[in-house]
Amino acid sequence: MAETKKYVRIKKASIEGAWYADKLGQIFEVYYENSVALGAVCYGYYSVLREDAEIIVTEKRPAKVGERVLITKPSPMGKQSYKTGDIFIVNHENTPAFGGVRTSDVTGFIGPKEYEVIVNNEIKNEEADEMKIDLNAMGYDELLAHGDAVMEAIKKRTFQEGFQAAKQVQRKLAGMNSKKSTQARRDEIVEQAKADVEKLSNYGDGVRYITGTGSVATCNVEFVVNSDKRTVVALLKGLRTGKVYARGIAKAAPDDCFNVHIGKAIAIRRALGLTVPDEYLNAPQPTEVRVGDVVRGKYADYYYQLCREGELGDDSYEAKIREIADGKYRYVGGGYDFIDDADLTIIDDSREEVGE
Repeated sequence: MAETKKYVRIKKASIEGAWYADKLGQIFEVYYENSVALGAVCYGYYSVLREDAEIIVTEKRPAKVGERVLITKPSPMGKQSYKTGDIFIVNHENTPAFGGVRTSDVTGFIGPKEYEVIVNNEIKNEEADEMKIDLNAMGYDELLAHGDAVMEAIKKRTFQEGFQAAKQVQRKLAGMNSKKSTQARRDEIVEQAKADVEKLSNYGDGVRYITGTGSVATCNVEFVVNSDKRTVVALLKGLRTGKVYARGIAKAAPDDCFNVHIGKAIAIRRALGLTVPDEYLNAPQPTEVRVGDVVRGKYADYYYQLCREGELGDDSYEAKIREIADGKYRYVGGGYDFIDDADLTIIDDSREEVGE
């Protein structure tokens, strides 16, 4: 069954100072509604008076010829020009690949991730109008009976909608707090690893190492990092001789996010023959994408099908986050993903070059 969503388009601002007064024509996803207001998602949760808005109901599925589509995540290519909130009528479906559509208003095609199909069409609205109750035809007692029933229904509906909205927000906040606590714990471990490396390397002034013959050698600590192989090697080199007296190796598991600071802490401890804390070996995986992270994403099916076989190698890509702004993750070297639609896996959160 197709996923159904509701959007609110701002038509006017009947109250002076309303937060949406400068957003006429824009659309926002609805997260709750009652008889008076609609809850709109706009970098937070805000209310919009029903009288100031138009509701658009959509389904997330491939569109058919003749259906109207609402642009929700525009990603125009070349000279194409369209934006969030635009509505088009489909005249070609499944082109150039499954889910792609063409319209008479846009050159080229619109990808399946860029639109949702509008389902509250004019016919349904006309049918609803025909079902309106004729109050003028009712007697006085009948009007009172209907009035009491309507008021009671409004009270119950308002309570139910408000309760459901509160529960939804509570679940969202609980999920956010869980992610934050996991990320916060990883941040603590990374900072602990940095401090550990500084202390164990005597803050860069070298360490004293007992050799196999029982003599004491003053050594520099040298790290060899290979991000591609996800390894860190710590070498204890004699300050005068340059001889390698000991080495320790740390390697990230295939499913783990690589972090050079945790890797250095593990490697230097192994080189010195010290116990490696369990939190280094079992650090929680990051949950929050940040600037400087290296992420792995997946090409959209319709985009991947357009490329010649073998040209991309596989259907995934790796990129470094350059900027997080305007609802997008922007990558070093170009390209971006929409934040609310991105399916990214963080594979390296060392972020050395961004000063973290």
